[in-house]
Amino acid sequence: MGEKVVAGGFDLSDRQRYRRKLHECLEGLERLLAEKRFDRPKNMMGLEIELNLAGTDGMPRMVNAQVLERIASPDFQTELGMFNLEVNVLPHRLGGRVFDQLAEELSAGLGYAHRQAAGIDAGVVMIGILPTLSRADLVAGNLSAVDRYSLLNEQILMMRGEDFTLDIDGVERLIWTSGSIVPEAACTSVQLHLQVTPARFSAVWNAAQAVTAAQIAVGANSPFLFGRELWRESRPPLFTQATDTRPPELQAQGVRPRTWFGERWVDSAYELFAENVRYFPSLLPICDEEEPLRVLAEGGVPSLQELVLHNGTVYRWNRPVYGVADGVPHLRVENRVLPAGPTVTDVVANAAFYYGLVRTLADEPRPVWTRLPFAEAEANFDAACRYGIDARLRWPRRGRAGGLVSVPAVRLVLDELLPMAAAGLDAWGIEPADRDHYLGIIEERCRRRVNGATWQVDTYHRALAAGLERDEALAATTRRYSELMHKGDPVHTWPVGLTEEVSAAVPVVR
Repeated sequence: MGEKVVAGGFDLSDRQRYRRKLHECLEGLERLLAEKRFDRPKNMMGLEIELNLAGTDGMPRMVNAQVLERIASPDFQTELGMFNLEVNVLPHRLGGRVFDQLAEELSAGLGYAHRQAAGIDAGVVMIGILPTLSRADLVAGNLSAVDRYSLLNEQILMMRGEDFTLDIDGVERLIWTSGSIVPEAACTSVQLHLQVTPARFSAVWNAAQAVTAAQIAVGANSPFLFGRELWRESRPPLFTQATDTRPPELQAQGVRPRTWFGERWVDSAYELFAENVRYFPSLLPICDEEEPLRVLAEGGVPSLQELVLHNGTVYRWNRPVYGVADGVPHLRVENRVLPAGPTVTDVVANAAFYYGLVRTLADEPRPVWTRLPFAEAEANFDAACRYGIDARLRWPRRGRAGGLVSVPAVRLVLDELLPMAAAGLDAWGIEPADRDHYLGIIEERCRRRVNGATWQVDTYHRALAAGLERDEALAATTRRYSELMHKGDPVHTWPVGLTEEVSAAVPVVR
């Protein structure tokens, strides 16, 4: 959704022309694939992080335009809500000490942004859902002052034809009705990009789908919304419901939501783009002047702008991406599973785990997706969102016997997935010091059963036990989280509670 969109109404001819252009773009993509026009392997990765703005009291601050003006860097952009920012890291080649380099760049950039925000009584908080957000914060008046957001809100509401109902039943239950898509802004995530060749795309995408549950189990960081303790990673149900263009009748018919896990393993990138066009009506039918088939006929490379824009309004957890760099087209897998935070070190550890694991699984001679039914992968994702690091996952049994076994997520990560991730990082050419440091953080989270969600929940309940009211406890937890986040030590080392008290002994996984 980074495209520049000018607000304005659409008529029937706009939608008809846009549909025609979409199908031309699909044909153009098919031709580019058939002609093998895509970039050669470069082992390139990229990273985006969505951020919250909050004051020293822990409450959200609706000042992203002012903060961006002070930051004055193209690396930072608006996001949906006035309390959101996004930071984009330039692409890096996977290899050497790239993860230490990422950590250094992110720390410097976020530190600078935080100092600039402090000048107007705000600060950067990297967290999946800001615990202090209230219903009054998530209203249409707090949409960022950017045309594309107001236009997207208008079109989704028009397609749905009624208010959105949020209904998330977790540790507690939240039911709320919203007249806009702004609740989506509560969800701040990390997006991991990996450039792949067309021949490798399906293996990487399938591998990414298979490991979403493990990513969430070790990285959950969004247990609260509107003062309610919900799922350990509440972003997926919230995002799904806040972008749902389907009224109840279409939901009952089994029409697919725009935010979805998918329904099958794939054999090519083209299948996913084609599904997006086939299943989902356009939200922003804005046509580019480019005629993609003419550009191809003249030997050029089309930008496929209509397809790119449409693709940005279908919210797959692993999204196919088409791009053009230096006149050469390329494909990327965009992994959108992880919440922001808790610290830069934790974000980079999550990235190292993902890139290493996907590399090994994509290279396996007997791929995991040939042994794991897609429905089980989706059920694993749901279980990990609900229960976080305490989830149990279904995974292919090792050895000749085959079949699936139910296993604690931490056991699966420690016994099988971390060694795979290490082997994958070796295959990328990552220095052993980087590999061991960042995967060691994932290992310690599993051994201590600690991630951002468990720390938030444990600290919040300790605050309640100390006599704070619910809202006070959430604000105090947010302030303490922000303090520890900016210190930068990984979350598994954080003392539970609102002061520098010694943490209670944490259980070791057996």
